[in-house]
Amino acid sequence: MHSASHQIPLVRLAKREGGSGSRSWAIRIAAIVLALVVGGLVMVISGHNPLTGYATILSGSLGKTSAIRQTVKNFIPLLGTALAIAPCFKMRFWNIGAEGQITAGAVCASYFALFWADKLPQVPLLILMFLAGAVGGGIWALIPAFFKAKWGTNETLFTLMMNYIVIGFVKYLQGGPWEKLPRGSQQIAQFESAACLPRVLGVYCGWIIVLILTVAVFFYMKYTKHGYEIAVIGESENTARYAGMNVGWVIMRTMFLSGAISGIVGFMLVSGANNTLYDGVAAGVGFTAITVAWLAQLNPFAMVGISAMLAILEKGADTLQTRMQVPASISDVITGILLFFMLGCEFFIRYRLIFRGRSSREEGTV
Repeated sequence: MHSASHQIPLVRLAKREGGSGSRSWAIRIAAIVLALVVGGLVMVISGHNPLTGYATILSGSLGKTSAIRQTVKNFIPLLGTALAIAPCFKMRFWNIGAEGQITAGAVCASYFALFWADKLPQVPLLILMFLAGAVGGGIWALIPAFFKAKWGTNETLFTLMMNYIVIGFVKYLQGGPWEKLPRGSQQIAQFESAACLPRVLGVYCGWIIVLILTVAVFFYMKYTKHGYEIAVIGESENTARYAGMNVGWVIMRTMFLSGAISGIVGFMLVSGANNTLYDGVAAGVGFTAITVAWLAQLNPFAMVGISAMLAILEKGADTLQTRMQVPASISDVITGILLFFMLGCEFFIRYRLIFRGRSSREEGTV
């Protein structure tokens, strides 16, 4: 009996069976509260009042009309990119290349903004830029998808490396054929007004586009044949093949869609947020959106709330630096702590810890 007890580990993991929604939300709320407490401790250690700090984050992101507008500007590309990667993640195709697909779409849209602005009225020009961004991002995503479907290459590394190729190409454009006159600035000229998205409620209309995309992606993934095929392939490629699905074609089609949405985000960034193109146009949003998609469990509507929360944190952290002279590193640590706890809580929603000495009835095992 004594030796048998030593064979049982002190702590074991067991998968939760059919966890209730109320318990899941209780775990998530507890994780957020713990994250705020730990973030507060970081502020105390750095010599600042945590209550004042959190109040500054909220007022800095939501306290004034100008602050709200900037928060919405941060929210737009984050939500758009999370929506873009959701279909391929559902299929278990790990697209880490949204950053490059955004940039590729931005390059294609910028071509028409720079060289067609005097040839077309605003509405046809913006539609053309929108389509060019979608096609550019889609084709950039289609390349690794083709290699995956044809030769089974590693999509994680392939999509990641392609980010750097297109960013390097933009650097070449900045200092080469698209550099504004006089030469030497290493910058691309600002777009003409005809190539800029109109503002609605003080913010460029990209927020309307991403909300429409949210509904469209939800229905695409949940209620269409394509969405069903994506879900089946995500569960088992062998099952999908047995059911007669062309797995390679579905992979390429889904990745083109993912890249196209990312390309639309690139179009919105150059035409709405920046009114020009530069090598850092994606600004890391392609990687942050991965966190958004996982936290939302690939639910487009949940992505709206999580993107809004991160946009508030991003804008509020900037205000924290200017008003309270909190170092940028501390702001990043607080944001990282919140994301860590929110991601970590998903583990406890799916699994439970069983400690040695608990009864068989409590463990649910014999």
